Amino acid sequence: MSHFHGDIFHWIAGSFLALVWFSRLLDAALGMPKVADIAHPEWNRKPATPHGNPRVSIIVPARNEEEHIGAALTKLLTLDYDNYEIIAVNDRSTDGTKEVIDGVASRREANGRLKVFHIAELPAGWLGKVHAMWSAANQATGDWLLFTDADVLFRPDVLTRALAYAEAESADHLVLFPRIIMHSPGERITVAFFQTLFVFGHRPWKVADPKTKDHIGVGAFNLIRRRVYDAVGGYKALRFEVVDDMKLGKIVKNAGYAQRNVYGADLISLRWAKGAMGMVNNLTKNSFAIMSFQAWRLLLSVFALAFLNIMPFVGIWLVHGWARLPYALALASIFGIYVGMSWESDIPAYYFVLHPIGAAIFVYIMLRSMTLTLARGGVVWRGTFYPLEDLKKGMV
Repeated sequence: MSHFHGDIFHWIAGSFLALVWFSRLLDAALGMPKVADIAHPEWNRKPATPHGNPRVSIIVPARNEEEHIGAALTKLLTLDYDNYEIIAVNDRSTDGTKEVIDGVASRREANGRLKVFHIAELPAGWLGKVHAMWSAANQATGDWLLFTDADVLFRPDVLTRALAYAEAESADHLVLFPRIIMHSPGERITVAFFQTLFVFGHRPWKVADPKTKDHIGVGAFNLIRRRVYDAVGGYKALRFEVVDDMKLGKIVKNAGYAQRNVYGADLISLRWAKGAMGMVNNLTKNSFAIMSFQAWRLLLSVFALAFLNIMPFVGIWLVHGWARLPYALALASIFGIYVGMSWESDIPAYYFVLHPIGAAIFVYIMLRSMTLTLARGGVVWRGTFYPLEDLKKGMV
């Protein structure tokens, strides 16, 4: 009898997993081709605007980024676009970031193009990065604002292509997915799982549909019209938001403005983390915040994440005969997602077999995020402590 009940359980569990994963694969297979790739030749043209190229303000906040900020600013100074400014913000850095930024600004090619200012103190009620971006936006002169990170490397033609697409689509907010540079198996495992999770939880192909709630935001490339930024309250509306990039996308979409996301091959690239533990450290501050700092919600999500991503790999070995079929379909669907990812990133499809390891790492990240946040009574990020009570009040 127990064997019979076990088979029933596995048929139900396996069928549920097969349905969930196959439906997501089918949705992605039909939807992702709708997401444009601005690296294609058709977008290598000037923006179609009646008054010439619109002015763009590129905002680069930096705290303790001496390793990356020099290369990032140097790349930005080589853009082939003719009407832009760069605003680099040194946000209370304790390393050599100030000296590196000032060194780049002293170069002849930076004259009139690169503006620099330094923040010495963080006002109460603000996250450091959000305050830096808000402060820079107040100094910006562009028709468009481009918020990026201090470790992102830009190809010279990226801004021309992005604006050509944004103006052609009448977009108000444009997100460009970066090419992630990876040097180790640990990085590939964690990035692959993150991308799978992203496709599962956020549907990039639905972002353009005003009838859906799907929204997008990426810290590496958030391009937004200045009038739209002002209309939604700018970063002042997100002054204590940990996941500021996604929440910018949320308030733009909720306000009814046109949002788009695009691929771009290596138009922008960055190394997100050094090794698997680098990814753990990067995402520890975010994970509990994504769950609105609710323990019950995080624990439920941990269970769901483990069941959906590990059970197909375990279940297929626990049963025999036809009972394996639904688990096999779930696994085939996950593999299909990895095949799709391999077309747009440097992660080989065979990393599918390491998917359960990625899931285990993310379970650890989520539990670590909750435990550290509750134990500290807040979040420590880049050397600054932010109280949990304030973070909860500041959520959008």
